[in-house]
Amino acid sequence: MTRVLLLPGLASDAALWRHQVPALTHAGHTVHVTDAHAREDTLSAMARLVLAEHAGPLVLVGTSMGGILALEVFRQAPQRVSALALLGSSARPDTPEMVKLRSAAVLEFEQGRMDAVLRANVPFAFHPSRQADAALVSDYFDMVHRAGAAQLVRQNRAIMARPDSRPLLRRLQCPVLVMCGEADALTPPECSREVALAVPQAELHVLPACGHLLTWEQPEAVNALLRDWLARQESGPAASTP
Repeated sequence: MTRVLLLPGLASDAALWRHQVPALTHAGHTVHVTDAHAREDTLSAMARLVLAEHAGPLVLVGTSMGGILALEVFRQAPQRVSALALLGSSARPDTPEMVKLRSAAVLEFEQGRMDAVLRANVPFAFHPSRQADAALVSDYFDMVHRAGAAQLVRQNRAIMARPDSRPLLRRLQCPVLVMCGEADALTPPECSREVALAVPQAELHVLPACGHLLTWEQPEAVNALLRDWLARQESGPAASTP
């Protein structure tokens, strides 16, 4: 079966994939969650680490920053990427407005005010119907606290410095699965539609009643789409979706 490499988002760890790892493993796939984003300071260095630590063809599944990192892996070694899934992600660079917001957040992290930023970020992380879910929000806070302020600073700086990956999209000749929440306030559906329209072998799924953290908010839907997509990679080339 397929070897699948999962790439978490900014300030996230394997917990972000807690529903997907057992589901994909049960389906017969070999699954690994990389922490390369937590051990390097730039996207290019993170991608080099992914390539150095994982031999052979890569099936990359990245969410948010993990999707951005997956595109950087493709930029460095397109021949190594056999299939790619981008969940709640974008090929665009940060806008000047987003750079300003991230820079302000970095200052808050450096001055020890991480919790205030996290509380303000809850409406951007979750669908409105999940923002009052105390257990889910607590899990989110716990995960970011495990990353810590220093990692938040490094990863935000790495994201702000990223290149525009949209010119890469037409070069993606491998199967690409694009998925997002319909109410994603951080990477709106238009970002996913842009990717799906530009990639020759892409398919797009917009999940209802879902925000940015789709692997937690809609785990069953995410698992079903990933299992079906991976099964089709094993049975033959995927059909292109316009």
